[in-house]
Amino acid sequence: MVKFSKQFEGQLVPEWKEAFVDYWQLKKDLKKIHLLHSNSNPAKHSRHNSLSGNFLSSLKEFSLFGHQHKDHEAIHVHKKLASSASKGDMYETELLEQFEDSDAAKEFFSCLDLQLNKVNQFFKTKEKEFLDRGDCLKKQMEILVELKSAFKKQRDKATNSSQESTEEASIDCTISYEEDSVKDRREQEQIQDNSSGELEKNEVLESPRAEEMGEMGKSMMMKREDSKLTTLSGRVFNCQGKNLRINIPLTTPSRTFSAISYLVWGDLASQSSKKCNPEGSKLHINKTKLHHAEKMIKGAFIELYKGLGYLKTYRNLNMLAFIKILKKFDKVTGKQVLPIYLKVVESSYFNSSDKVMNLADEVEDLFIKHFAEEDRRKARKYLKPHQHTESHSVTFFIGLFTGCFIALFVGYVIMAHITGMYRRQPDTVYMETVYPVLSMFTLMFLHFFLYGCDIFLWRKARINYSFIFELGPTKELKYRDDTRIPKFKSSQGLLLLSFLLLFVCPFNIFYRSSRFRFLCVIRNIVLSPLYKVVMLDFFMADQLCSQVPMLRNLEYVACYYLTGSYKNQDYGYCMRAKHFRDLAYAVSFLPYYWRAMQCARRWFDEGQTSHLVNLGKYVSAMLAAGAKVAYEKERSVGWLCLVVVISSAATIYQLYWDFVKDWGLLQMNSKNPWLRNELMLRQKFIYYFSMGLNLILRLAWLQTVLHSNFEHVDYRVTGLFLASLEVIRRGQWNFYRLENEHLNNAGKFRAVKTVPLPFHEVDEED
Repeated sequence: MVKFSKQFEGQLVPEWKEAFVDYWQLKKDLKKIHLLHSNSNPAKHSRHNSLSGNFLSSLKEFSLFGHQHKDHEAIHVHKKLASSASKGDMYETELLEQFEDSDAAKEFFSCLDLQLNKVNQFFKTKEKEFLDRGDCLKKQMEILVELKSAFKKQRDKATNSSQESTEEASIDCTISYEEDSVKDRREQEQIQDNSSGELEKNEVLESPRAEEMGEMGKSMMMKREDSKLTTLSGRVFNCQGKNLRINIPLTTPSRTFSAISYLVWGDLASQSSKKCNPEGSKLHINKTKLHHAEKMIKGAFIELYKGLGYLKTYRNLNMLAFIKILKKFDKVTGKQVLPIYLKVVESSYFNSSDKVMNLADEVEDLFIKHFAEEDRRKARKYLKPHQHTESHSVTFFIGLFTGCFIALFVGYVIMAHITGMYRRQPDTVYMETVYPVLSMFTLMFLHFFLYGCDIFLWRKARINYSFIFELGPTKELKYRDDTRIPKFKSSQGLLLLSFLLLFVCPFNIFYRSSRFRFLCVIRNIVLSPLYKVVMLDFFMADQLCSQVPMLRNLEYVACYYLTGSYKNQDYGYCMRAKHFRDLAYAVSFLPYYWRAMQCARRWFDEGQTSHLVNLGKYVSAMLAAGAKVAYEKERSVGWLCLVVVISSAATIYQLYWDFVKDWGLLQMNSKNPWLRNELMLRQKFIYYFSMGLNLILRLAWLQTVLHSNFEHVDYRVTGLFLASLEVIRRGQWNFYRLENEHLNNAGKFRAVKTVPLPFHEVDEED
């Protein structure tokens, strides 16, 4: 049977862990009482209980006032009414009977009261946040229904008329040229910030899931142009008697180009419209904009329902924790405290309030009506998606493939040693044809395996990686699934082609939803900065920065087969041809360029100068790579000095960003020296070891200067070894990067993402 503490830790919301009952501290306090009881004299303890019982029975017999049940109460919980609406009622326990150790008992009940007050306060704050968000969503839904109804009438009118028109049906709304107030732009963000202001523990670093309706033009000179580029349409319009503004975030290239064109021509058109038509102009809200608005509201409903579900879990787990700890107290002390204190807990705000349940039912009904075509089963697929259950067959095949892989790998190493295929023998057919494919898949599968290890460690440390990456239950790979992928490595012949075909396979086999999401992320990276950057996008781009050797091998293999070099066995053509050699160098720069463009896009969206500083890190990496390329072409002392200087500066830059920004370490005033206050791992030496290992692996560029190779081993084998070390460094980096992100979310109690809403009502006086 699983202990309740393990069950409690496994089911609580990770980002709200600090707001849950501190069950472990209560157990420590209870253990002190238990030790005092066990050390006391049993005979004396029995005699004391009998005397206390006789005395209380005499009081019961001769008492003329009060209820008899109240005379036997060991404690009495006082309720202090709230001094303001923002603060809830406070509870304080008074001991009425003498305990073995009054100080230990007082300490236990003081901690218990503190936990009850904390739970009530947090529940009330989160409840208010979700209620405000629910009211806002209801208004959004009313506006959407009204606009859709007007659009339908307009379309029916156009259909009934005999006029032929090729233009898309749209609603004509009058534009009011009013300045957007900062208050309206930040309306949704204030709901989140005000509700969690009192509970905020730490200053949160910038997050890729930062609210899209935030203050994005603070560091820019031209605020008006910035507000135009932030959304697809930021103008105020009047429709159905309401002053509204529709905001569609620039998440796709089409919306980005539309915003750029609006910036170029918007002011000119606005000025001409004011002169020709002082009362206003027409804004066309077509079907596409309504579809985007509907999609945003739908996502907001799903996140709200998820948050309400978390709040229900919060209520149930805390209630169960209070019952369990009070039962343990009664068992240790022999007192009857559970019925008394449990009445207080049951009547407290977090357990008695039914607003969350009512709002959840209302959200579900609205979702069924407007987004599921009155189909409750269809709505539950979105609101309560099915969680994949882990199968024993996956574990079986992992063991089977791992054993086969180890046996084949050992045999391969023995055969390579006997035949001497990796010795310094130029013009070998194997090293020119098969080895690039082998090394490419070795690096790829090593990365997959390490990512599977990261997932295992994240799950063990209760790091909510699926929320950080914004992965749905159908797109999330478990660590068993991820570690099973590398075991499919077979013959080199059709491996590359079959692997690529598997990625684009349209059939619902072998994790289709995950493959589709992966291809979308790759598309977002390649087309940077046209797509809005989220955590998963730049996390994957960082992985590509560590896979430059794999990309170069991929470019070589593609050149070898696409140019027909395999027909005439001209193995050195791709290395001799200047344009292919230049393409190989360009491939080395691409991951850093993509990552730099993502930093530029995040600065554009969020206005944080730290993104520009991060962009400089990738520019320095590109400069270092360019210096190495030039040194390989012309081995002179001048280029060597330039490589050392630029690479050293880039390494220091990268190490600072790794330790301070990405991992959140090296905090000077931390209670953990040179680390941070909150650590997910108990052993601190692991962090120091990881920092040292990261430093050593960051210095792999020294091989370019020292030209160190293993004795009697081909230089390509040495290159594969160094590339594997970089992949290992990235696997280690991944764990601490998400640990830091998770702690940032926990610091703000952020368990559900805030979805931007499309419609914003503008007051007449604004």
